[in-house]
Amino acid sequence: MKAFVLLITLLMFSLHADKKALEAFKQHNYKEAYKLYKIDATKDNSSAQSALSYLYFNGYGIEKNSAKGLFWLEKSAHNMNVNAQYDLGMMYLTGNNVEKNLKLAYSWLDSASDLGSVDAKYNLALMYYKGDGVDENITHTLSLLEEAASTGHKGAIDNIAVIYMQVLKFDKAIKWLKVNAKNGNVKAYYLLGEIYSQQEKFVEAKKWVKKSMEYGNKNAIQLWKEYNLEKY
Repeated sequence: MKAFVLLITLLMFSLHADKKALEAFKQHNYKEAYKLYKIDATKDNSSAQSALSYLYFNGYGIEKNSAKGLFWLEKSAHNMNVNAQYDLGMMYLTGNNVEKNLKLAYSWLDSASDLGSVDAKYNLALMYYKGDGVDENITHTLSLLEEAASTGHKGAIDNIAVIYMQVLKFDKAIKWLKVNAKNGNVKAYYLLGEIYSQQEKFVEAKKWVKKSMEYGNKNAIQLWKEYNLEKY
């Protein structure tokens, strides 16, 4: 499973920041955007602080300066801006613009997760799964993945069923595999067939193994023969 690649986007530029600054940015008038965001940022506006950090990190309207970008991003994060907290957490997780620090990554992603960031929940789940900066904890992994998957988060939906299979919670695995299958995930066809075969629910198993075979899955062909699914 892969963590989300850090992308600091304009989504963080909420309407609480100066609308004129956002409009200037959209028109590529970066110097004007910088000037306007700087005014609000110095007034402790967390959205403007986050936007200002983006300008510094990318050198828009001002000379590129990662140290100042980090300064304003931390300001915004400490002011409880959920996007800033997520971005900061991902920076420390990936070592992008900062020295990699899994403890700080965990701290900021945990905070962003508490504030409702679905992407933070997903990446935090991966940290618990791999034991990155925190003790391995499959219970926490699955709890966070459930929260993220329930909102439609693709990464969580793609991974949660496999982990449920690893801990032998097959009914829950089936629930999410069917979501994956509905989304056209070919791997889910085979896994559903495998689970139903092991549960001796051969009519259901036949349906999913057959779909997997249609995509040329050799393991599905073997499963078909092993359980003699032709007769069901």
